[in-house]
Amino acid sequence: MSSAPETNEFEFAHKICRALDENAASLPATTVNKLAAARRVALARKKPEAAVARGFVLAPAGGPAFGPQRTSPAERHVPPLRRFMRLLPILALVGGVAVIAYWENLQRAAELADIDAAMLNDELPLNAYLDHGFNAYLSRAR
Repeated sequence: MSSAPETNEFEFAHKICRALDENAASLPATTVNKLAAARRVALARKKPEAAVARGFVLAPAGGPAFGPQRTSPAERHVPPLRRFMRLLPILALVGGVAVIAYWENLQRAAELADIDAAMLNDELPLNAYLDHGFNAYLSRAR
């Protein structure tokens, strides 16, 4: 919400603009020429506006995020060690995922081996586990 002083300032500014617009036609030609020249000088001295980013900008690693990238041909050559260093995080991630998958596979194999060992050490014959009626009996008995 706007307060009363802000509204009064806004109305006052509009009144001034309207009065200047109405009286601009009655200014002498020399004054209009001087104002135009002063405006051209002011625009020539004006600093360029800062670039406004309208979205996300993806920048190369180690480079500036905004603005034009001016590089000479010598700067474009990337040494092999630096190329490897850029790939190192990706290689570490892929290696880590591979190690985790291998570890999970070993754990699953160990669990299946424990189940097989328990079945072989049990007093029931293996054919009892293959009988569908026996499985139904076990599920009703519990």
